Amino acid sequence: MKRIGLAGMIGTALLLGACGSEEPAAPEEPAVGEAAAPAEADATPASEETPAAEESAAAVPATVPASFNQCKVCHAVEPGKHGIGPSLAGIYGTRAADIPGFEFSSAMEQSGLTWDEATLDKYLTDPRALVPGTKMSFAGLKDAAKRKEVIDYLKSL
Repeated sequence: MKRIGLAGMIGTALLLGACGSEEPAAPEEPAVGEAAAPAEADATPASEETPAAEESAAAVPATVPASFNQCKVCHAVEPGKHGIGPSLAGIYGTRAADIPGFEFSSAMEQSGLTWDEATLDKYLTDPRALVPGTKMSFAGLKDAAKRKEVIDYLKSL
């Protein structure tokens, strides 16, 4: 039983550690019994997609920048699917802490921020400087081009 507790603690530490790194996280391995997702190069061309595939593709944009890899360690892009952090689906243009079903820090709730391009750029540069007391442990994305990629992706969700 202690092995399970220790493994869980190590896994949590690894996940949180990935948030503070500017290096992209390694691609996730499928769990036992799950099929691996096809690589983008192997994906079916849009003209050949079935209606179900088109519906799924509309929910999540096809082009996920590599700079977003460290974000997805804690954040999902599916509406209502929260992880360590809230779902980022539809976040662009909303007020901070306005995502239902996620418990935000009081600092985030009281920040008065709206997630527009300028605010996201400042926040992703140094979250704790913009919102002291935030629960987000991410140290920041210092590369302006990578921040722009992430912001553009968030706008597309």
